Amino acid sequence: MTMIARKLDDTPPPIPLLPARSDMLDGLGRVRPPGAHPGLLAAANESEAERAPCTRILVADDHEVVRCGLRTVLERRAGWKVVAEAGDGKSAIAKAVETKPHVAIIDDLLPLMNGIEVTRQIRARCPATEVLVFATYESEPLLREIVRSGGRAYLRKSDAAHDLIAAVEALVRHKIFFTGNFSQALIETYLSIIEADSASPLSPRERVVVQLIAEGYSNRQISSVLNLSIKTVETHRGSAMRKMNVSSTAGLVRYAVRNALVEA
Repeated sequence: MTMIARKLDDTPPPIPLLPARSDMLDGLGRVRPPGAHPGLLAAANESEAERAPCTRILVADDHEVVRCGLRTVLERRAGWKVVAEAGDGKSAIAKAVETKPHVAIIDDLLPLMNGIEVTRQIRARCPATEVLVFATYESEPLLREIVRSGGRAYLRKSDAAHDLIAAVEALVRHKIFFTGNFSQALIETYLSIIEADSASPLSPRERVVVQLIAEGYSNRQISSVLNLSIKTVETHRGSAMRKMNVSSTAGLVRYAVRNALVEA
């Protein structure tokens, strides 16, 4: 008994547990694994964020305040980034070709080249880019032209506050998205509208020339904007006038207004 008691008395006291130092804890208060240095963990997290897929977006509108507002709303979403902005149609096409965005948001009444022609050219040059046409006014002819040009989304500017994110999300998934009083009817007849035999009698180039005429550009200015000779511009102008059966610039302007090539 004496020997056993002596051995028990010789047992060393338990080592007290010390609280973990702050540099041993992660952001949630958990003890980091041995060797997990805070700087290395932060670098790993940053590297993981960089590898996450990014949705690239182009915004084209001739009003800087609109572009700024759209950028602010869009970039609140994790993984969404506005990679380019444009204030006119020609710049929008050039920046789409340069940046290859997943989604392009295009104002329907861009100067130099309207939103419909911009949509057509972006879809031709960047087939993977989905286009959302951003419009002030709603009209059935405009919607038909959007569909025929390859646009898969239409959003009224008055609906942007509550529908913009949903519209872009739909395009990222390569789905169609249309707002407006007749959006449901348009979705239901999507394929039939594409096949309908009511296309504009003007060629895409003639439409652009007519738009620029309606915006007040002279033949010389149009030749500079479109990189065409003055003779070619005059040919497109004359062809458009014959097709529309008009004999004056005023007639072309009326056509441009009726068909939403320019704002009334």
